[in-house]
Amino acid sequence: MNTSIIGYPRIGNLRELKFASEKYFRKEITLSELEDTAKEIRSYNLNLQKNSGLDFIPSNDFSFYDGVLDTAFLLNAVPARYTSLGLSELDTYFAAARGYQGEKGDVKALAMKKWYNTNYHYMVPEIDDTTEIRLAGTKPFDLFSEAFENGAKTKPVIIGAYTFLKLARYVGSKKATDFVQQTAEAYSELLAKFSSFGAEWVQFDEPSLVKDMTAEDIALFTSLYEKILSNKGIVKVLAQTYFGDVRDCYKEFTSLDFDGIGLDFVEGKKSLELVKANGFPKGKVLFAGVVNGKNIWRNNYASTLKIIDELKKHTDNIVINTSCSLLHVPCTLANETKLTDSYKKHFAYAEEKLGELAEIKKILESGSPAETDEYIRNTALHSEVRSGRNDAVREKVANLTEQDFVRLPEFAEREKIQKERFNLPLFPTTTIGSFPQTAEVKSKRKAFRTGEISESDYEKFLKAKIADCVALQEEIGLDVLVHGEFERNDMVEYFGECLDGYIFTEKAWVQSYGTRCVKPPVVWGDISRAKPMTVKWSVFAQSLTDKPMKGMLTGPVTILNWSFPREDISLKESALQIALAIREEVLDLEANGISVIQVDEAALREKLPLRKSDWREDYLDWAIPAFRYVHSGVKPETQIHTHMCYSEFADIIRDIDDMDADVITFEASRSDLTILDVLKENNFRTEVGPGVYDIHSPRVPSKDEIKDAVAKMRARIPAEKLWINPDCGLKTRGNEETVPSLKNLVDAAKEVRNENC
Repeated sequence: MNTSIIGYPRIGNLRELKFASEKYFRKEITLSELEDTAKEIRSYNLNLQKNSGLDFIPSNDFSFYDGVLDTAFLLNAVPARYTSLGLSELDTYFAAARGYQGEKGDVKALAMKKWYNTNYHYMVPEIDDTTEIRLAGTKPFDLFSEAFENGAKTKPVIIGAYTFLKLARYVGSKKATDFVQQTAEAYSELLAKFSSFGAEWVQFDEPSLVKDMTAEDIALFTSLYEKILSNKGIVKVLAQTYFGDVRDCYKEFTSLDFDGIGLDFVEGKKSLELVKANGFPKGKVLFAGVVNGKNIWRNNYASTLKIIDELKKHTDNIVINTSCSLLHVPCTLANETKLTDSYKKHFAYAEEKLGELAEIKKILESGSPAETDEYIRNTALHSEVRSGRNDAVREKVANLTEQDFVRLPEFAEREKIQKERFNLPLFPTTTIGSFPQTAEVKSKRKAFRTGEISESDYEKFLKAKIADCVALQEEIGLDVLVHGEFERNDMVEYFGECLDGYIFTEKAWVQSYGTRCVKPPVVWGDISRAKPMTVKWSVFAQSLTDKPMKGMLTGPVTILNWSFPREDISLKESALQIALAIREEVLDLEANGISVIQVDEAALREKLPLRKSDWREDYLDWAIPAFRYVHSGVKPETQIHTHMCYSEFADIIRDIDDMDADVITFEASRSDLTILDVLKENNFRTEVGPGVYDIHSPRVPSKDEIKDAVAKMRARIPAEKLWINPDCGLKTRGNEETVPSLKNLVDAAKEVRNENC
């Protein structure tokens, strides 16, 4: 059996691409220097995969920002507002990714959304009626040639034609079906070029096949690939799926002239069932995703071999594969110098998963799998009973009743009470929570962690930063303030450090979007609150102002979704354990005089199953109650806020309203405020603050731009329910962008108030 992976992390073991890219944005290095860093990362990854014995090594899985954006540029699907700027090719690409504001123009970035059920974000291609889909770029061929020159004939990876058209946003009268012929011709030309370059396999990623598909979707998919595969020549084509199963189109999928079919046997609930019920076509290669590409726990070889043994009954042409790209796990355990071996032996990052693939291959080739040293060691590892059980927490979860998830009085009565208590102006202004994490803040945090400064000196520094932040917000004129979150490294990791049951990594960075990387904590055991987590800082900040100061917390679902979860208990059980802890913090904040408490559920949509039939039982029936439990015990005059990030909310908007928060802020700016119509159509009850500008772009929005956004909001949302705020936290921005942006926001809100009067 051969081995394969779908893709590999591209940020570098120590986030070299992130730092080089940010230096390039600041004009501290040249394009040549940035490209040198990228080439070094690709070379390192290639050699690592070659030395591991991997049989199918991917290329073109590298990106300066996002693979879907790469595909848009490859296919000429780039809006004219970017190409007309007259920038270099890479700077045009970055303008589409981040926005541009300079001497050559002022443009917003493309929309950004969650990548299926992950914490990765992709740039949404935008197609209008004048778009001509054609092969316009050379990147996949350049990277294939680069790898070939370094001794590897790789498997180029491209976002598939169907998935690309399904992910795109159509801003004219034309739809996906109007671009079938152009797209098929472009992909056919791509295959012909790869054939001329000597490629043996090309991988088309088609994760959209694991979502609910209509008859029209299946027709679109088959129409595309009947055309593409009719001209494929001698190159072999792998259609790779991940994040689920292809139950809606298995027969149509396997009947097309693909040479290889990649199925996910980790998240694909019905993948094995589909193969057993329908068989697998002779002459095709099954790329079996049996090594989890999204979690960091060691593979259970006994379970994996059972799957492979079942598959062998239906085909003898199997490649051992990852379930998805390794983009979603950290690079290597080699940099984890602080974790003990008792923890590390249970983990496998991207590099270690290459080793697992090699070991599974060796075990299968041995003839006596159960007698191999690798199998015996793995079985012993998975037989260990890990520490971290907390029976008291488990009992609390087991004893929860339906009434525990209900807040009284009902929303309408609470709203009246809160209006009287806070007496806020029409269109109240606030921010989402964090303020810029400057180099000074990061330096002081590092100095404290390494013992270079004392705890008292560090706290003195943090209090000074909070005081400056509060003073700045009062000067700007914001109505509801925040303390800036300078003490927090990350909105999940910070809370994990205050909870029993978590362990923390040192260098386990994972790309979230572009240059943004996160370091998810690991849920090791049962979760409980070890100590108050935020009370001290919120109380101090509130003492500096007469305006309402928001207590800032991360919600239980987001904490879980942005962690590496356990695999030995259900996600529901873990979420409710975390909810117990966050509820304790909410009640502590309230008892200490904090009257506005924001419990962010930025990632609520993230782990929503990709198929609607699984939504309720597998997710919403416990995720929404977990949030409700967090705040169900507070007084009616305490105002509960929440926030949600880049996602599609239309199809769960009623469930979001059912979270029973008092105020909710949404990302909305990159999606052109399209959520407004959804809110209006569903008579959304909760007060709402759709973000009026995009904080993930370095642009500074003008006052008039913000007023235009507010005008669109007022047309769909009752004025008394509308808040004015940015679309996310400000930690990734600089003060030079944040301050003028917020001043424009407040000025715009004031002018709109006057106009309304």
